[in-house]
Amino acid sequence: MFEFEFMRNAFMAGTLIAIVSGFVGVFVIARNLSFLTHTLSEIGFAGAAFGLFAGWSPLTGMLLFTIVSSTAIGSLSIKESRREAAISSISALAIGLGILFLSLSNKNASYATNILFGSVLGISQGDIIRMMVLAIVVIVVMILMYRQLKFASFDAIGARVNGVRTTFISIVFLILVALSVSVAAQVVGSLLIFILLTLPAAAAQHFSKSTSGMIGLATIFALIGVWSGLALSYWTDWPVSFFIAAIEALIYFGSLLIARRNS
Repeated sequence: MFEFEFMRNAFMAGTLIAIVSGFVGVFVIARNLSFLTHTLSEIGFAGAAFGLFAGWSPLTGMLLFTIVSSTAIGSLSIKESRREAAISSISALAIGLGILFLSLSNKNASYATNILFGSVLGISQGDIIRMMVLAIVVIVVMILMYRQLKFASFDAIGARVNGVRTTFISIVFLILVALSVSVAAQVVGSLLIFILLTLPAAAAQHFSKSTSGMIGLATIFALIGVWSGLALSYWTDWPVSFFIAAIEALIYFGSLLIARRNS
């Protein structure tokens, strides 16, 4: 299968996405932001539709909408009690805007399908370069703020007591999640992106107690899902998103069974 350029591009893009998802996903789970990740995927749909309407690339629209929205959510949801209401209201607005922009852009149903479910086999070298730049930015920033992010994510009260700027850390992390959603949506689509950002990390926490261990395992689980999904899709001509979702779900439920057996 590697004789075809589109498959080589797909595997390179999938590898980048799995690494980013492994890094970011552990902190998404630690900070209970799975619902927010799902919401950002819907916001990414609105951004991609706006990009088509404005004559931009869908990735540019996704980046604009997800970064602005994550900053707004971070500011509005400083208090825990406001979080779900703020996220729900922005999610509803994003879905409505996505439908409106897609209608105004006069694009056919295939564009909507690509945004919602991904089009990994159509990724070009230019797309890979843009994804690589975004992935490097996400990982470098996370390494620079690793200690403070780890402290604020796993012991928020202790971090505040010790003078860690938890609000600033939260907003920066939400922007990194927005970048990750925009990068990964190129493969699995905006509706299924939360799979790679949540399930591998959720499974990893059953096998490791250290943060670095969970990041390593989450990356491995994400790579297994993406690589296996691409290969199975090539051989069967079934959607990549289906295989990635099914494999990651199997890994997660398998981890639950092993954890229950060992408890």
